[in-house]
Amino acid sequence: MKLLLHICCANCACYPLKVLKEKDIQVTGLWYNPNIHPCEEHTKRLMTMGYYADRVKLPVIYREKYGLESWLEKIGRTTQPGQERCGICYSMRIGEAARIAGEKGFDSFTTTLLYSKRQNKQLIESICDEMAGRYGIKFYRGEFDLGWKEGIDMSKSMGLYRQNYCGCIFSEKERYEKKNK
Repeated sequence: MKLLLHICCANCACYPLKVLKEKDIQVTGLWYNPNIHPCEEHTKRLMTMGYYADRVKLPVIYREKYGLESWLEKIGRTTQPGQERCGICYSMRIGEAARIAGEKGFDSFTTTLLYSKRQNKQLIESICDEMAGRYGIKFYRGEFDLGWKEGIDMSKSMGLYRQNYCGCIFSEKERYEKKNK
């Protein structure tokens, strides 16, 4: 099976990629994350992704452009986390993965967003199902969150840059507000 794996960051790719390779699935990564801000953070994560991809010999399709404008346009005035704001962001990235997977002849797609215990798995899976139908491509439903600790250990052992927030300016703000309480 040829699978397109949307990758939110190199750290979150470690465990899912291990599982997929163990199943002899031919994986190509997709880097598309217009939500990551500020620009310096986007660059750090992009460079880490390149380092990781080289190290594990993962072919990756890069959508490198810093997507501040397109992300802000889609998010609009929505500032509340959860289904509304996060759902819009998930839809942008998952939709692009499904579109590219369909256009480039992959058998299926999935996302490393399913690895993180800090993401809304139910919402992500719902959006993946919707985009699979929209673009006529199968969604691979991986239980990647089962390897949460193992993935963290893997990324640390490789010395990957480890971020401390989801990526968007709102999640960064929320992290610092919690820290300061």
